[in-house]
Amino acid sequence: MRDADEHKQAMQSLQAEQKKKVKEAEHSERGLVLVHTGNGKGKSSSAFGVAARALGWGNTVAVVQFIKGTWKTGEREFFKRFPEQLHWHTMGEGFTWNTQDLDRDVAAATAAFEQATTLMQSGEYDLVVLDEINIALRYDYLDVDKVIAEVQSRHERTSVILTGRDAKPALMEMADLVSEMKEIKHPFQSGIKAKQGIDF
Repeated sequence: MRDADEHKQAMQSLQAEQKKKVKEAEHSERGLVLVHTGNGKGKSSSAFGVAARALGWGNTVAVVQFIKGTWKTGEREFFKRFPEQLHWHTMGEGFTWNTQDLDRDVAAATAAFEQATTLMQSGEYDLVVLDEINIALRYDYLDVDKVIAEVQSRHERTSVILTGRDAKPALMEMADLVSEMKEIKHPFQSGIKAKQGIDF
């Protein structure tokens, strides 16, 4: 175990290194593209955390949900408290195994992406969350090249978060930040149902 002087020297070295990195970094005048993917929980939750952070700074936010249906969730109830800053669009019809209708799923995803494109290009939003769009891409309800093109042509002020497991490689390559949630353990594996306030 290092002593107090060794610890202080190590922390001073880390501090100097971090300050150097910050000084060399540049501010982006353009919004960023973030992808939250992986087989673990927390992809949408993380995106909603970023949305809450943006609201805290007085930013405007829009959410488009691609797969999730209209069931009542804690995040949706919470964000209702910010009607002037956050606009919520639930465009999906629930889990993909519920509809069992390819044409219907493609139509729903297409309508959701048209809404998302309008929001991204409007110049009215600092952040647009495309919740579970990666699922729509995984099942080829949407064309990944078209999604990438529309995200890249967004208004310069607008950052975009795309969530959902199995993000397409081309999408991750285009993004500024990619985070992967990895499942280590899940209560459902032990027969525990989703818990209000934790899972929804």
